[in-house]
Amino acid sequence: MRRAAKVDANQAEIVEALRKIGATVQPLHAVGQGCPDLLVGWRGMNTILELKDGRKPPSARKLTEDQEKWHANWRGQVAVVETVEQAIEAITN
Repeated sequence: MRRAAKVDANQAEIVEALRKIGATVQPLHAVGQGCPDLLVGWRGMNTILELKDGRKPPSARKLTEDQEKWHANWRGQVAVVETVEQAIEAITN
């Protein structure tokens, strides 16, 4: 049996901020198997975001083994972000 997907403490804040600037956001954290947390659409482009809580110690912000594998095998772009500002920068650049 699969465990319930963990949601980072900053996810709601980041999702709200992205939607406020006009982005569409699809949470993916429940997919599991190292899949990143959010699929974000902005001005015709998609960005995949892995969220880490910047308030946690650095050791708790590392990618899990499944996340490392997912990132290594993904042929598109993915960004790891800790803050609203980083998330907005990732989708707008």
